Amino acid sequence: MTNSPILTPVIILILWTFVMWIWMYITRIPAMQAAKIDLNPATYTKDELKKLPFSAQWKADNYNHLLELPPIFYAVAIILAIVGEGDGINLWLAWAFVSLRILHSLWQAILNIVMVRFALFAISTIILMWLTINAAMIIT
Repeated sequence: MTNSPILTPVIILILWTFVMWIWMYITRIPAMQAAKIDLNPATYTKDELKKLPFSAQWKADNYNHLLELPPIFYAVAIILAIVGEGDGINLWLAWAFVSLRILHSLWQAILNIVMVRFALFAISTIILMWLTINAAMIIT
């Protein structure tokens, strides 16, 4: 059995999620220490975390975002790989989705201008809808 090309963007986005996890912690832990917030989660409240600099919060927010919409992408891409349709336009759509999600992460983590971030999110969501519709048409 050969690997489907669509699995490469899947792995890239999973790896990117781990990059954001690392970036979140190397930013957030020093920010918590500077704010004199005890690193024991049993001792701080969400209100205390709101005192962190926005730039530290943005990485955590983005990490959470990578655990919301992308799992739909993973499921659809794996379905397409299983049925042998993980190439052509589906592969292009997968790479477009992953590229936009990485760009969304960088934008949110560094600049976080909401309207630009929303545009990146909306375009990536439309691409995921297109990919999902393609999968639905293939398997039904």
